[in-house]
Amino acid sequence: MLTEERHSIILETVNKNKNVELGELCELLNTSESTVRRDLSLLDKKGLLVKVRGGAIAVADESFTAAEPNVEEKAGLFAAEKEAIARYAASLMEDGDFVYIDAGTTTEKMIEYIPSKSVTFVTNAFINAKKLAQRGFKVIILAGEVKPSTEAIVGSEAVASLMCYNFTKCFMGVNGISVKGGISTPDKSEAAVKRTAVSRSKEVFILGDHSKFGKIFSVKFSELNWGKIITDKVPDKKYLSEASVKEVL
Repeated sequence: MLTEERHSIILETVNKNKNVELGELCELLNTSESTVRRDLSLLDKKGLLVKVRGGAIAVADESFTAAEPNVEEKAGLFAAEKEAIARYAASLMEDGDFVYIDAGTTTEKMIEYIPSKSVTFVTNAFINAKKLAQRGFKVIILAGEVKPSTEAIVGSEAVASLMCYNFTKCFMGVNGISVKGGISTPDKSEAAVKRTAVSRSKEVFILGDHSKFGKIFSVKFSELNWGKIITDKVPDKKYLSEASVKEVL
């Protein structure tokens, strides 16, 4: 089969199913893994698909969405990608940092990788506070109302608490990353907390796997260029010119 034919079949399959596994393509094309990997790498460089571990995903179109999975549902999604993002983010800690860690499944994964340094943390998540304290760090938890679906502390008291602080760094969870819609989340109260934390931080890091790109949720809490986005793989090369992005896989 000619290279052009393989590429055509790969793109048709990816765009139809939105994602495809390496083994599935090998069987479909009746060719070796090394050949398919080379094909995926070439198509990825051209921006026609996104090569990920074990296969590929379609380039994301920007679209509005309102649905939000709960914490349990989120935890099982893209675990390996979140692990890599969390590990890199944790490595950015420095002695003397005063850090805000947002609620979220990826930000929570950071905690086990944080080096033993003299760092003080503020968070709006009970699980983050518990894990940080167990690691021996000084940790401050915000006052406010608990949002059950994300296990985050939100509301006017949480915002008021944040106004007392000036952070050297903040690490933010995210639902949507979009050129049109900025950095967004579905909940107004949670967005207010995120926006305040971002505004009180010297350095801002947005943690989001590739599935967050091209999605627009109802409330924007940051512009794309207000901080650095840490992700496993950018699904559309346009983001590299629109924002500061670190790819970790």
